[in-house]
Amino acid sequence: MAIFQYYVASTIDGFIASPDDDLGWLLQFDGVDGLDAGIETFMDGVGCIVMGGSTYRWLMAHQPDPWPYPDHPCWVFTRQKHEPPAGADVTFVQGDVADIAPRLLSDAGEKNVWLVGGGDLAAQFAKAKLLHELIVTVVPVVLGAGKPLLPLDGPTPPMELVSSRILGGVAAELRYRLS
Repeated sequence: MAIFQYYVASTIDGFIASPDDDLGWLLQFDGVDGLDAGIETFMDGVGCIVMGGSTYRWLMAHQPDPWPYPDHPCWVFTRQKHEPPAGADVTFVQGDVADIAPRLLSDAGEKNVWLVGGGDLAAQFAKAKLLHELIVTVVPVVLGAGKPLLPLDGPTPPMELVSSRILGGVAAELRYRLS
């Protein structure tokens, strides 16, 4: 059965982007051997991709061509009007994540739904009890401020640590199951 997974990189102090959506803190690690070790295996299990409007705008500004997810249907939760990239299977939606979740699961088929970002969207899925796994790669950088990893009112119920591993000698990948 398909599940919703939030797979994301975070700073040590719990931010996924700077206050102005800059990812330079993460991009400085491009090319580090072994840091991307998990993404290919993870992508093998992804049937559908979901992101927020800010993540979509960032992708279009920094990697508009080619579309990075040509083999996956992608859903973008946004209140703004956008045009999809040529040849990409992108659907723009707005509304309650619980109402749209069945369509996402249908698009995923036998695979999982990847919540790419951002933290606000992942928090909406968590509040609706639809977030099943949090897979976070903790990168050794402190931002001091920015977009939070998972902006929920706490405390939350404890999450179950399912696995952990070191990536590229610089980061730790932590996989949690939400109850």
